[in-house]
Amino acid sequence: MPPEVEALVQGQLTSGKYQNALEVILAGIKLLEQQEDIYQGQLQDLQQEARIGWEASRRGEVVDGSIAMAQIRANVRSLPPQASRALRCFRRSMTSEGDREMGRCSDAKKN
Repeated sequence: MPPEVEALVQGQLTSGKYQNALEVILAGIKLLEQQEDIYQGQLQDLQQEARIGWEASRRGEVVDGSIAMAQIRANVRSLPPQASRALRCFRRSMTSEGDREMGRCSDAKKN
């Protein structure tokens, strides 16, 4: 194993959570499988939403982009203050300063 992987395994063994390296590796594999299951579920959901949107657009059931954005903004303005703060933190996390901003959002949640 590469030294960094060996160090991760050793850290888990030292923590007492696992009895041996095989248990650590099997736990990692289980997490990978769970992550893949989640990803596949999300992918299927997105594909279904895309199909629904495509079918709606073929039927002419579309909304102009500026109207859609106005509706989204109105919905955001009607959110309770806590949800609005969370949304602002999320938007900031999408910027180039995301890591720093998310730290501030996490700190604000604790207070």
